[in-house]
Amino acid sequence: MIVRFAPSPTGYLHVGGARTAIFNWLYARSAEGRFLLRIEDTDRVRSSEEMIREILSGLRWLGIDWDDEPVIQSTCIDRHRDECLRLLAEEKAYWCYCSSEELETKRTAAEAAGGAFLYDGTCRNLTAGQRAEREAEGCTRVLRFRTPDGRTVFSDIVHDETSFSNEEIDDFVILRSDGTPTYMMAVVVDDHDMGVTHVLRGDDHLSNTPKQIMLYRALGYETPQFGHLPLILGSDKKRLSKRHGATSVGEYQSRGYLPEALFNFLALLGWSPGDDREVMQQEELIDAFDIIRVLRKSSVFDEEKLRWMNGQHIRLLDDADLFRRLMHFLPDDLRGVPEEYLRRIVPLMKERMELLPDFFANGRYFYTDPEEYDTDVVAKRWKAGTIALMQRLLPRLDASDFTASALEEVIRGAAEKEGVGAGKIIHPLRLALTGAGASPSLFDMMEVLGRETCLRRIRAALERIPEPEG
Repeated sequence: MIVRFAPSPTGYLHVGGARTAIFNWLYARSAEGRFLLRIEDTDRVRSSEEMIREILSGLRWLGIDWDDEPVIQSTCIDRHRDECLRLLAEEKAYWCYCSSEELETKRTAAEAAGGAFLYDGTCRNLTAGQRAEREAEGCTRVLRFRTPDGRTVFSDIVHDETSFSNEEIDDFVILRSDGTPTYMMAVVVDDHDMGVTHVLRGDDHLSNTPKQIMLYRALGYETPQFGHLPLILGSDKKRLSKRHGATSVGEYQSRGYLPEALFNFLALLGWSPGDDREVMQQEELIDAFDIIRVLRKSSVFDEEKLRWMNGQHIRLLDDADLFRRLMHFLPDDLRGVPEEYLRRIVPLMKERMELLPDFFANGRYFYTDPEEYDTDVVAKRWKAGTIALMQRLLPRLDASDFTASALEEVIRGAAEKEGVGAGKIIHPLRLALTGAGASPSLFDMMEVLGRETCLRRIRAALERIPEPEG
């Protein structure tokens, strides 16, 4: 079994294309088949080397590898053209001399009548003399495929039996006036030459399939199995686009998503393993993947769910791996912070992150003293008598070993001696140290912050936060 992913380098790798690549890759790897890559760069005006690099980089970042070197479609143009001319020689195609103005007039008339424009076959049955006359006049010409009568029926892997009336398909162009093949022809020849046996692609390509099947048959090629994947929709149930926010793989990478999480999330858009599993690694997805479980209806891209899944994958990383990834998001103002200090923070913040930059944004108190204190937390936690409790606690902390276990013993012991619940000390302490009401374990955090920082922040809070009346 051989599948392929064939992106066009006219833009970045978007999540819809990435999902198609993932499904093809999982299908190949689960069946011990081959996954090939083809760069469809025949649109020379819009294609660019930069986009090719971006697409390959995005695939590698997602953990998608490919067998053999990528095929660059533009290098195969002569081969495509030869096959076009073979169809002409076999009278399965013909030259069309209709001008663009003539075609536009017919298109306008069809639309005015409320119908879709189909080429009417004006040049389909020209005599040799009529063709020679047009050639002598220097008329621009394109090569059109001679669409056969009847119906084109095929078994779609996702949609089962699918049928199209050939009457609804006109004699489409396979060779342009400049001598370059159209997408419709190039993709058929390339898939045949690459030995592709299964074509998995988006539902938006479904209307292309009957035309390509006709070409396969006309060229005497074996037709691959087709499977059309459901489209990805935005929250408004419309096709996912830039108006829904980030859509390129590179944008999600720059936002701090893990490749494992995005791969996992996209794999579950339109497919499920058949059980309740959601957070899965690549090997698990390969083992579970079954093409018959691909859904027919479109799936909604829920970024909130993606953020949650990213947080789950962050927790699966070991601390050293997570630290390495975090360093790509180190803010400029923290570049002087010792690496060893940053490493000690990783296990404390691991449970409090959904995106990699959250490590720094949600834990600013590890690097800077609070400039202000959350007023809601002050009202809730800073009670009458709190200042006196903190003042009596200070010498105990100063005399303590600054390890999490020793600090916990001192703080809980102080609460017991004062005859109050431990929360009466723990919550105000957290407020004094962070300016907020939530943080990792207070005792672990204090050990990392160190004696000098903790005592300085507590004293500052005692001066800056007034004691409530009563």
